Parts: sequence; C-alpha cells; structure tokens
Amino acid sequence: MIKPEVIGGLKLKDELLKVGRWAIEQARSQGVEAEAFLLHSEDLTIEVRDGQVDTLKQAEEIGIGVRVFQGNRMGFSFTTALNQPAIREAIERAVAGARYTADDEYNGLPEAVEGYPEMATYDEDMEKTELETKVEMARQVEAEARRYDKRIKVVESSGYEESRYSLAVVNSRGTEAFQRGAYCGLYISLMAEENEQVQTGFAVEARRHIKDLDPARVGTEGAHNAIRLLGAKSAPSRPLPCVLEPYVMTSFLRVLSNSLSADSVQKGKSMFKGKLGQTVASSQVTLVDDGTYERGIASFPFDGEGWPSQRTVLIEQGELKGFLYDSYTARKDRTTSTGNGMRGSFRDLPSVGNTNFYMLPGTVAPERLWDDIERGLYVTEVMGMHTANPISGDFSLGATGIMIEKGKLTYPVRGVTVAGNLFDFLRDIEGIGSNLRFYGATGSPTVRVKSLSIGGE
Repeated sequence: MIKPEVIGGLKLKDELLKVGRWAIEQARSQGVEAEAFLLHSEDLTIEVRDGQVDTLKQAEEIGIGVRVFQGNRMGFSFTTALNQPAIREAIERAVAGARYTADDEYNGLPEAVEGYPEMATYDEDMEKTELETKVEMARQVEAEARRYDKRIKVVESSGYEESRYSLAVVNSRGTEAFQRGAYCGLYISLMAEENEQVQTGFAVEARRHIKDLDPARVGTEGAHNAIRLLGAKSAPSRPLPCVLEPYVMTSFLRVLSNSLSADSVQKGKSMFKGKLGQTVASSQVTLVDDGTYERGIASFPFDGEGWPSQRTVLIEQGELKGFLYDSYTARKDRTTSTGNGMRGSFRDLPSVGNTNFYMLPGTVAPERLWDDIERGLYVTEVMGMHTANPISGDFSLGATGIMIEKGKLTYPVRGVTVAGNLFDFLRDIEGIGSNLRFYGATGSPTVRVKSLSIGGE
C-alpha cells in the first residue's frame, strides 16, 4: 500500500492517514468500532571506542496496530506489512480475538476532538546532518573526557543515538491525527583510576534538536563524575541531612510517576491510593506532567489514543491534586483522560504513562542548599531503585556521594546505603534548587532532604 518513494514528509502523512482510513472502513464493515495506530520510525546508533567506530546500527520500521471493540469486548492485532491483504488479516484476527476477551464496561474509544496543541517536535536539521558529523560528535565526547584528566583510563562507550518517527491515529469516532517527531542524544561511560582504586562515571544528554547537543559538556561531565569519587571511603552509619543531585532525584521521581498513574491507584498498587486532596509532600513540592513542555523529548500533540496532550499538575505545593489517565482509567473514575495513553510501538496497546514529568524548580542556587549543613551527604548516584516498594514507600538503596562538613563538600563516599520511606522523604524536602535538569523525559532540580538513614561503617 505504501510505496518506498513516499516515505517522508507530507507524502507519508497522506499515505499513513489513507491507510488508517481504509483500515477503519474495513473494520466497520465487520460491525465493530476500531482504531488504527500507524508508526514509521528510523533509528540510528553510533558507538566509538578509542576514536574508532565500534558500532553503527540503522533501523527502519513501519507498521499498524488495530484495536477493535465489539460491544465491551476488545481485540487487538498488528502487522508490519502495509498492504490490503495483511491489514485485512490483522483486522480479522482482532475481531476474532474480541470474541474471547472479557466483557468490560470501561472498554471503548475516546471521542474525537476539535484540535491539538501546536508544537515543533521534528528537527529537519537532524535529518539533513551527515552521518560523519554524527560520528564525529561521538568521537568528540570521548576526546573531551580523556582531555579532562589523565586519570581517565578506560572509555567503555561513547555514543550518539537518534530516533525520527511519524505517527498517525485514526478511529471510527472521527479521530484523525498525524505528527512527526525526533530526538537525539549523546552519552559516555568510563572509568578513572588512581592508587589502584577505580571509579566509574557516565553522562547523558537527550534533546529534540541536534544543535542543542554539546559533546564537550557530555564528555567533561562524564569524566568529572568519575574523578570526583577517586579516594572514596565509607561513611558513618547515622541519619544525615542529604542533598540529592538532579540525576538522583529523577530516579525517585520515576517511582513516584508510577504511583501517580490512575492504573496503579485503581489496582491498589500506589502509595497515593485514597489520598486525593491530602497533603503528601512538603509545601515546596509541585510535580507536573506536561506533554506540551517546550522542547521536551516526550512532548507531542496527542497521545497513543489520539487524545490531546496537556499539562497536568499532580502535586501542588504538597497537596495531591490528581492522577494520570488514559481513556480506560478515566472511564473507571468518571473523569477525562489527561492525554497519557502511551504506546511504545504499534505492537503495544495503550496504557497509562508519563510524558515530561518533573518537579518545579525553586529559587535557591543549588550550592546554597548545603552551606548551613554541619554534617551531611551529597548524593551523586543511587542503585536499586527498582526495589523501592510502590505501596508502602519503603526504600533502601546503594549510594555514592560526597560528605558535607561545615557547609563544604569534603571527601567522596561509596559503599553506603540510603534508606527511608517515600512519604517521609516527600514531607522532609526542605530545599529545592533553581537548576531544573531533564534526564530523558524526567526532570528535577537539586533537592535537600531533612534526614535519611545512612548505612556505612
């Protein structure tokens, strides 16, 4: 159905929507409501080692996922062959599958909407930039890391990645949506060595526009993160005030974003169940999910169901204001979708997920957050966040960092644990920096917490 010469630009938009409309017509002829989700993607991965290209992968994929509703029963199928026989077969499989699924009164398609927020999600410059230029960016990251300090002994990987995609959603309720998107990134992983002690470091940067990438910054940051931990030792076991770098705080926010999903709440798997309208955090804390955030890598006019993206305030000045919804969970709570019906591929059904999820920054310079701490820990990395209990909120994590003594960062620390409870953690936030930084689609400033239990010597 789609010929190779139409892959790209306006022609692809016309063709994807045309295929989507045809699929819906075929499904409706079988007496079902239907949705077609079409995706064309082009991905590139480059890794260099010692200045030489170690990996270069280019992948292209196109496909359609078809969701049908026969009454309150849902069926789903997909195909990577966009020709009429293959799509017709996928529809037939979806319809057949619907006969065997449970009758669920909350199943159904979202209604059509009048329009979508306008935003620039595609970067023409990324598409036009030569492959060799992208290889050179990866080389530059590695070179800058080695230039930073002679104690950088091994660069495990230094790379560039990009994804460019076109997405269309068409359904039998009248929805027709199309948009192109792109994002790219640089990363490095390395090791520093001194006096037979080895420390690792990494850095990553993801952007919507290739011109916003800074290879020198990524390489320097990765090296700095390893060098600052050389000579690390353990810390005393005791409760200490802690200051968390933005990267560390985003790890906590990812756990919180899952608990702020209406799906988790409805299934009883969220620490926030039954707490709507209550104070759940310090008055300094405001958490937002924003699918319209300017230049956010998860910004898009609509979600995987064709519902408009929006800015949703979840916790405002400490008070729990709401949850993230797709159309299914919204029907369960008799509310409206927040535009968070996410899909990673045409192979996937929509489910609740976050877009650009972040903590609003404060007004304090980050380095001022510890200048009155007599003894504390500046946390630079945590490990094992997946073990945090999303219902009770309890966590115990491996950590590295730098000791704070009399308002100064003194010696590096490793081999310690940081433990606490997410409820207490949120309520004990007593300082938020002005330096909002995103790691992927999750962002945070530097954050100061009144006390966490440190396990060391």
